[in-house]
Amino acid sequence: MKHQWPIGQIDALIVSGGDDIHPSLYGEEEMPKAQYDPMRDALEQMHIAWALEHQLPMLGICRGTQLINVSLGGSLHSDIRGRRKMTSNRGTVLPRKTAALRAKSALGQVVKASRLRINSLHHQAIDDLGENVRVVARDLDGFVQGIEPAGQGLWLGVQWHPEYLFYRTHHLRLFKWLVQQCRQTAQGA
Repeated sequence: MKHQWPIGQIDALIVSGGDDIHPSLYGEEEMPKAQYDPMRDALEQMHIAWALEHQLPMLGICRGTQLINVSLGGSLHSDIRGRRKMTSNRGTVLPRKTAALRAKSALGQVVKASRLRINSLHHQAIDDLGENVRVVARDLDGFVQGIEPAGQGLWLGVQWHPEYLFYRTHHLRLFKWLVQQCRQTAQGA
């Protein structure tokens, strides 16, 4: 797949939510009734690889976080609905769930919180971690809600949808972080 636009001109990358990631990318079988978009998977994996190679700031949101993990060799739970015990499977853009953030994580420092009220629109979730990925947030059922590089890297990944919660300061800080990283990267160039 060739780039249709000059990827070298981007300053940052947001990998957003959407259809399920095709299970063939992490060694699983298709789920009945699931919606897949293999062309989008391939395009976004190419962009993720570019951002990582060129140390561009990157923010993964829901599916985007899952795809960053898969792109780095990790896997997913294809469907977590039967595994939930403490939280509901009902999807909502409202902040009805809680994520506990790891102390001293980059994500915790960005949002300036150790606990966040979050929303949930997913039924896939990170299972095995990819290379150089560490978990920095979990929900009450223990599912991964936030990841970041275990070493060097300018990216963050959240399982929830902060774009629906921008009216809450903690969530808005994710986007401010991304803009700030762009400015710092541009000044260093």
